[in-house]
Amino acid sequence: MSELLDALDPEQRRVAETLRGPVRVLAGAGTGKTRAITHRIAHGVATGVYAPTEVLAVTFTTRAAGEMRGRLRALGAGSVQARTFHSAALRQLRYFWPHVHGTELPRLVDSKLGLVATAARRQRLRPDQALLRDLAGEVEWAKVSNVHPDDYPRIAPARRRDVTGVDAETVARLLGAYEEVKRDQGVMDMEDVLLLDAGLLAEDERVAAQVRQQYKFFVVDEFQDVSPLQSALLDLWLGGRDEICVVGDPAQTIYSFAGADASYLRDFTRKHPTATAVELVRNYRSTPQVVTAANDLLRGTPSRSVELRAQRPAGPEVHYEGSPDEVAEAERIAARVAALRAEGQALSEVAVLFRINAQSEAYEEALASRGVPYVVRGAGRFFDRAEVREAVTRLRGAARGGEDDGALVDLVRATLAGMGWSPEAPTARGQTRDRWESWQALVDQAAALVAEEPAADLSLFVADLDRRASEQHAPTAEGVTLSTFHAAKGLEWDVVFCAGVHDGTLPITYADTPEAIEEERRLLYVGMTRARRELAVSWAAARQPGGRGQRKPSRFLDALLPEETARASAPGRTRRKAVTCRTCGTPLGSAAEKKRGRCAGCPVAYDEELYDRLRAWRKERSSADEVPAFVVFTDATLELIAEHRPRTPQALGAISGVGPAKIERYGEDVLGLVG
Repeated sequence: MSELLDALDPEQRRVAETLRGPVRVLAGAGTGKTRAITHRIAHGVATGVYAPTEVLAVTFTTRAAGEMRGRLRALGAGSVQARTFHSAALRQLRYFWPHVHGTELPRLVDSKLGLVATAARRQRLRPDQALLRDLAGEVEWAKVSNVHPDDYPRIAPARRRDVTGVDAETVARLLGAYEEVKRDQGVMDMEDVLLLDAGLLAEDERVAAQVRQQYKFFVVDEFQDVSPLQSALLDLWLGGRDEICVVGDPAQTIYSFAGADASYLRDFTRKHPTATAVELVRNYRSTPQVVTAANDLLRGTPSRSVELRAQRPAGPEVHYEGSPDEVAEAERIAARVAALRAEGQALSEVAVLFRINAQSEAYEEALASRGVPYVVRGAGRFFDRAEVREAVTRLRGAARGGEDDGALVDLVRATLAGMGWSPEAPTARGQTRDRWESWQALVDQAAALVAEEPAADLSLFVADLDRRASEQHAPTAEGVTLSTFHAAKGLEWDVVFCAGVHDGTLPITYADTPEAIEEERRLLYVGMTRARRELAVSWAAARQPGGRGQRKPSRFLDALLPEETARASAPGRTRRKAVTCRTCGTPLGSAAEKKRGRCAGCPVAYDEELYDRLRAWRKERSSADEVPAFVVFTDATLELIAEHRPRTPQALGAISGVGPAKIERYGEDVLGLVG
């Protein structure tokens, strides 16, 4: 375990070594928060502080929970429970409900839409599908926010809740009717899972005592997304104890519309005055250019959280460009993607992000016209799709039927061809395209498995799919990802295009309060920080070719655009100040100062004696190798080594400017100097 902890950076290690709560971790984008908390759990299990069965790790998506389980298993803590809030609550309900009430638990419905439609008819409403979805969203918001139907007409205007074409009193009556419909049908929805579990814990001390006896230590990821209902349930699980570690980033709060409340994260140390507070600031995902742009986007705004510090080598400058219209913008991005493919870039590591789903059409057409494959993200969980379930069933049947002779990929293709798969993607969009993308992802996954294990057969492939399904680890087709900013959260790509970043779309027109506009800024921040190496931000002056080009680049770009671009695209607009020193606040000029985040004359954060020893060694080594000193290591890299004091090759490799070749050539000398 000590060797694993040595591979963590100082802040991550502090998280991993602080085994008793309460603990709050503010984790900036790309700073390794999952790595820190899984190592914390594994460390606690390895040292005997935690019994594995007494730990509950909670997150918000089945994909994130599956990733956490996989990491814990690799760290020797596979017995620890990692679940979503709903999964954990449902498991408790299924066990306790029959004992407490003597009846079966109400059936869980997959979708609210049918129930909402019935409730709407009782209110003499005839909503179309769009309005039906809006009403279902309002039902969900009211329940997770603990807003009773009787209180809705009073609370909704204050929270600026509005359903187009339906007044607050009618929505309130529909909320009540919705609950009646559920009772009549003997069913419950996903929010009821949390409500009923909270009710059991609050009303039955025996149930509460058993749950608290079972789980003594809690870790909650993405805590900025907690709703009032989830916070209340978490308090009931804890029962007044404080053995809890929460992790999150207020700068990535983008679900307030659905009830998420970042104040639970911000105010955690106020609620728990003895809490240990740690900030993860070292960004391992993105280049310094991307990190600087992301920091500048939030600097001086209410959304600012931690100041990220890039750890990767330098990359290309962030590219900002306007286009005369959306078609031209899409064509330009598609042309760049085609060029990247010609350079050898894997398309699965390229994403085009936008504010709303409707924006995808232009990019689908532009990419398709160049023969560039793409995947539209957000069509439901991969292994829950009907075509995927049927495909896995057929593949399993083929494996059991002895049809396992032959090349794996050919067998998978032949099986899927019987369902309608073809090597060429359909030109149509919609359900036909969605099905093909699902099948193609299975073909690509079979090819990836063969690359890893050349002897893999159909039985092994089906077992691999079953494992992925249990962990919601979906394969991806080889194509450019088209996604909204919201759906991109938690993901990352080598190359990211943030498209349509103009006022009216980002921030979107209905963001009419300071709070709503700040949430839109955070949405752009999430999008920008998805990029590892290359980031491009673009906008269109008009929607259609030939239209009046009145759009301006988003106000969020004021501090980011180069002067000439800003003058051409948004003349007369006031710009925010440039990057400033994190120590004294003075604007930074040189690229080196911006990389370090401080002025050359400000106090240093590294061990100066170690830095001097490293410089002396570098001078000797560069002379012996007959190369310039900077070829060995730059001054900035030596400063980072002197600041972080890495003790292992893995920790040294995490330093910006230190790659595998340099570890092999210089690692032993450097680690000896640090030691």
